[in-house]
Amino acid sequence: MAPRRVIIDTDPGIDDTMAIFLALASPELQVEALTTVFGNVGVEQCACNALTVLEVAGRSDIPVAVGARKPLARPYQGRGHMVHGRDGLGETGLSDGREAPRARAVDVLVSTVTASPGEMTVIALGPLTNLAVAATVEPRLPEMVKEIILMGGAAMTRGNATPAAEANIHNDPEAAWMVFHAGWPLTMVGLDVTQKVRMDPAYLERLAAAETPLTGMISAITPFYLKSRAYAGINGFYVHDPTAVTYAVTPSFFQTQQVYVDVETDGRRTLGQTVPDFRGQWGEPPNVRVCLDVDDRKVLDMFVDRISRYRPA
Repeated sequence: MAPRRVIIDTDPGIDDTMAIFLALASPELQVEALTTVFGNVGVEQCACNALTVLEVAGRSDIPVAVGARKPLARPYQGRGHMVHGRDGLGETGLSDGREAPRARAVDVLVSTVTASPGEMTVIALGPLTNLAVAATVEPRLPEMVKEIILMGGAAMTRGNATPAAEANIHNDPEAAWMVFHAGWPLTMVGLDVTQKVRMDPAYLERLAAAETPLTGMISAITPFYLKSRAYAGINGFYVHDPTAVTYAVTPSFFQTQQVYVDVETDGRRTLGQTVPDFRGQWGEPPNVRVCLDVDDRKVLDMFVDRISRYRPA
């Protein structure tokens, strides 16, 4: 069976880095481009981090493109550094001295998808601004994409950026609303499942024992994560973005439900909340496949196995 062709839209990011590594280590996926977006840090830094990740993985042949620098309708708050460090890679300086590429994310998204209708999956690991802009530039894009798999939102649990909202959706709720209503085949891998997958220090020691370039980088960047207030008291950290990549590789690890989901763009307290209508009370057809449960042990076993065995070419 041919691998699934994917573009990863991302804001690296500690867990984005780990997710990209997993995608590259999975023969089921063929990563054709990384497009970057503001989020965990500024978009140029994200692009430089993407280049670093690919270099460590021995895949500098994969193109990187720079996307949106700010949300569609709001100022960029820029709070991700409190979780990921000001360089996005745990204050390691691994991307120091790099220059961001000149390619534009929207151009890459539109040209790659339209050149192969029905073949490209986009794994979106950051705010959805690039996808919203791309669909505005090329309105046929939603019907030409095989699937959008997004890490974001929450259906039956509380948020992490606010009590109501998950961070990627909260960073650009207007873009999220556009994407959720554009007619893409859309799967939401949100906090309902990503917060059930946790890497603790003992697990990270298992990874480090492989002593590969990938596990070495993970060992360098994750201490900042472990010290973050976002993960205080949980003895480890939640595995957000790698869980979304795992869905692209093995969706059978997940329990899902098709449901209509709206995105709150007006609420003073609920801005960015993803609101599912499980009972069909709004009378709208389902627009999202929502992940509601996951076999966390299988996700963690897959990650440590694939990352530990992967060697750069």
